[in-house]
Amino acid sequence: MPNSSKSTTIFIWIITVVITLLSVVYQRMTGPTYPVSGKITLQNTSVKYHLLRSHDTTSDALIKLKVPDEQVTGEMRWRHYPSNESWKTDSLAREGEFLVARIAKEPAAGKVMYQIALIDRQGEKHFLTEKPVIIRFKGHVPIFILIPHIFFIFLAMLLGTRTGIEAIMKREKIYRYALITTVLFFIGGLILGPIVQKYAFDAYWTGWPFGHDLTDNKVAVSFLLWLIALWRGRGENPGRGWFIAAAVVQLVIFLIPHSVLGSEIDYTQVK
Repeated sequence: MPNSSKSTTIFIWIITVVITLLSVVYQRMTGPTYPVSGKITLQNTSVKYHLLRSHDTTSDALIKLKVPDEQVTGEMRWRHYPSNESWKTDSLAREGEFLVARIAKEPAAGKVMYQIALIDRQGEKHFLTEKPVIIRFKGHVPIFILIPHIFFIFLAMLLGTRTGIEAIMKREKIYRYALITTVLFFIGGLILGPIVQKYAFDAYWTGWPFGHDLTDNKVAVSFLLWLIALWRGRGENPGRGWFIAAAVVQLVIFLIPHSVLGSEIDYTQVK
């Protein structure tokens, strides 16, 4: 019997880790800051591209394309986003085997919409993407703030998932895991999260009622649900459904891509 219980616990932890890692990877890869990657074929030569969608305000954003054929050139059309500006066009610089696009740095939360095209020997343009890509600039976040933030949020997601599984299987440590999850979530999301936001975009909170940042809003909703679950889950007849609901909602809202509807400068209103 003890061996069976131990095997069940190990199995539950494996499922918990798998679910958490899959949700983290999904959120990361579908978010608006994840680079746009791919390749195009240009005169029997494949050109891979890695288009940035996030960059620090400390330097210009450089996009390098390996194109050994020196007769191939390129250009980048761009404008601020959102704005009423006309499109501007810059030629790509040749640096040895590379063609380089340079996006001038913007203030924190400044966005630039850009689209890169390669021009072959016949003068035909080959756009890397059908639609322009949007890059957002952010302030530099010190590693000693960023790493703890990610660590506590990841642990909260992990323990929250474990809490939900514990509740579904009617095991004994539901309340303990829920309490730890709530504490981790408070530290990572409501203490370190706003500090990260301040470094990156010069604002501690851009969710409701001050803005529409879904990252801030989803942290607030999830934390509130964990508090309700802890309240309703006390006593001799704990409400397991609240723990399951809190775990499911946490999982669902963390599948929402990071930084959606986040801070941005409205270039239609400023010069």
